[in-house]
Amino acid sequence: MTVEIMISSPWFIIAAMTVTTLATRWGGVFLMSVVPISNRVHRFIQAMSASVLVAILAPLALTGDWGARLALLATAIVVLIVKKPLPGIAAGIAVAALVRWF
Repeated sequence: MTVEIMISSPWFIIAAMTVTTLATRWGGVFLMSVVPISNRVHRFIQAMSASVLVAILAPLALTGDWGARLALLATAIVVLIVKKPLPGIAAGIAVAALVRWF
């Protein structure tokens, strides 16, 4: 079974994806300017970002190689010590690179 694309130029598809991306981003900014950010909304946003992060990292921790696991461990340790995410990310990247290099 094949799906034929009726449009001869890929530029239409790129333009449609661009418009869709801009509409969702601008729509989100507009919506958040209208919705009052109460404690409940603030907690919801924080919980969603944490759950998305866990959903991305959990499979990597379970099925990844030793480079991925050690990088996650290094990231977690540095973030817990320094209390800032950027040094933790840098440490994780460095550990993954070193483990895979050797």
